[in-house]
Amino acid sequence: MQELNVISSTANAEEPRVKKPNWLRVKLPTGEGYRHVRGLVDTHKLHTICESGNCPNMGECWGAGTATFMILGNICTRSCGFCAVATGRPLPVDWDEPQRVAEAIFLMKVKHAVITSVDRDELKDGGSIIWANTIKAVRALNPDTTLETLIPDFKGDWDNLQRMIDVAPEVVSHNIETVERLTKQVRIQAKYHRSMEVIRRLKDGGMRTKSGIMLGLGEEKQEVLQTMQDLADNGLDVLTLGQYLQPTPKHLPVVRFVHPDEFAEYREAGYKMGLDFVESGPLVRSSYHSEKHVIAGEGRRMWEAEKAAGFA
Repeated sequence: MQELNVISSTANAEEPRVKKPNWLRVKLPTGEGYRHVRGLVDTHKLHTICESGNCPNMGECWGAGTATFMILGNICTRSCGFCAVATGRPLPVDWDEPQRVAEAIFLMKVKHAVITSVDRDELKDGGSIIWANTIKAVRALNPDTTLETLIPDFKGDWDNLQRMIDVAPEVVSHNIETVERLTKQVRIQAKYHRSMEVIRRLKDGGMRTKSGIMLGLGEEKQEVLQTMQDLADNGLDVLTLGQYLQPTPKHLPVVRFVHPDEFAEYREAGYKMGLDFVESGPLVRSSYHSEKHVIAGEGRRMWEAEKAAGFA
């Protein structure tokens, strides 16, 4: 995310780092689509999480007409042990931000936009009014652009969550991030079952739901499967699983690098649990291939085709 000061976590900066395996190497972004978006971003000084977060899939996503934007500032009221966004007192809400985001999406000719935000626990509405206004502004200026919103838990204030349901983006995502046992360490101010309730309420409200899990923080395989089952039981449609990478020495260390074969096992298990789309691999991030996650049945169709062809 941002190159800013962070709250020190329980990670020990003196711990030896686990060696990064070959399967985490990525190619430099190329292609006409990427170069076009790169030029627009530079010329108009646009801000995307893809760039500030050094996402390994930036070239692929930009080439496909997908980009991720962060709203409500760049200072978070929470201090998660995995996230490099600054923790502190946020600046006042910028009520012009929704229109600027809509204009950035228009300039970049984004076909599918992912919008996320910091947590704004100090606000009575949790930032949900800006969230709703942003979706409305994007739709007004970009009627053909599909939307995924990666939202906070709003501290369990369900009236604020209802604002998201009322504006009905194509996909609403809320990341569980890790297994129940590690939640207090990884997501310090979050609650595992509250996040599960977010998913359930979104589903009950008619939303297409999505969540993500980071692997390599010390979770056991059975805990991952249980988390996946809990998400499925609460009405999840789309799940992403990817490798956690330590952003700075102050953050939680990588306990292990998960082999691609294990990610493949989780993908298979997710479909058997009834999930509609499972994206699972070392370089997967929550917005990876998100333009495909809008389409109900697409993931399962691809999985079944692979199995029929003997590839899965």
